[in-house]
Amino acid sequence: MSRPRIVITGLGGLCSLGTDAASIWTGMKNGVVGIGPITTVPLHDAKIRIGAEIKALPEHAIDRRQMTTMDRFSLLAAIAAGEAIRQSGVVVTPGNATRIGAVVGTAVCGWEAIEENYRAILLENRPRAGIFTVPRVMPGAAAGQVSLVHGMRGPVYGVTSACSSSNHAFISAMDQLRSGRADVMLAGGTDAPIIWGVIKAWESLRVLAKEACRPFSADRDGLVLGEGAAIAVLETLEHAQARGATILAELAGGGMSADASDIVSPTVDGQAFAIQSCLDDAGLTVDDIDYINAHGTATKMNDATETKALQSVFGERLSGISVSSTKSMHAHCLGASGSLELIACVNAIREGVIPPTMGYRVPDPECPLDVTPNEARRRPVRAAVSNSFAFGGTNAVIALKAFDA
Repeated sequence: MSRPRIVITGLGGLCSLGTDAASIWTGMKNGVVGIGPITTVPLHDAKIRIGAEIKALPEHAIDRRQMTTMDRFSLLAAIAAGEAIRQSGVVVTPGNATRIGAVVGTAVCGWEAIEENYRAILLENRPRAGIFTVPRVMPGAAAGQVSLVHGMRGPVYGVTSACSSSNHAFISAMDQLRSGRADVMLAGGTDAPIIWGVIKAWESLRVLAKEACRPFSADRDGLVLGEGAAIAVLETLEHAQARGATILAELAGGGMSADASDIVSPTVDGQAFAIQSCLDDAGLTVDDIDYINAHGTATKMNDATETKALQSVFGERLSGISVSSTKSMHAHCLGASGSLELIACVNAIREGVIPPTMGYRVPDPECPLDVTPNEARRRPVRAAVSNSFAFGGTNAVIALKAFDA
């Protein structure tokens, strides 16, 4: 028995490039850099002062009382989910709610509530924490809030695997659809790490850039933190066609692996295995891939390791594949990164446009890739691969392709 094909019928998102998926894509293909001085939160004594913020949230219909139970990362996910649902045309009803679910990834948890309570209890000597601290903080809160706001009652849960969380969410949702547990799944990721305590923690790792995110450029000096969320509506092809949905692209497959080596240092073998597993699951060969959205964090080690992994899998074919890191524009949104990068891949396929790697200045002999430097490029894209590699050695890669009935 053949397994069902999984298609994408809706996208929603918000990040420093825009507060809807269309604006994010427009920013990407125009090379807009959403990184700049952080102005929306107090940074206290943090040395790093740049990030990729959402300066103002879009209008939404989420009830104010419910918002008191939400941390920012959950609110971003719920807003993105609403946009994706509207584009897809899916209508959640009492009759189909148990066949519609959500998997939302996040790198850590609700840092906004942690920061508020740290300052309230330890610095201001308040006697108690906020009443909704626990439900705001928990990593699965975003998935739960998406379900509460939009009414789905099928498989709903969170996944957390640091910077691979979004791609693990897509693969998990795809598995729910393939297994027959659901007809429609919302999937993606969210994170809101523009918080003093989080920035201080990343400062200690000495991997934050001082001025800009420059993936694969020899003068790169680290990553930049950003906030955002993106959600995709995934459906079985049969279900989407039965309701006459517009199909944006096909989620062809996914691959996962663990380095089992070091908590922060990546390995070539682990990444290469995830990429090859993804191609195998999708039924694609290296010759089918025209675009790779790289993990591309702009740290010295990660970019060089990812390049070696790509060389290991794609060999000589790599010279004919366009590569880019959109993190150069929306920054590293941690658990949301893979979902924002899905927006790039879907639209690259639909429009035949490769979004650029901004900030690229100096070729690095350790990263001999066609990184689409500083300007978008037109070319047909039949299929794309999106890489996510995380601390903990957890790797998740997805493949998308143009829909062909």
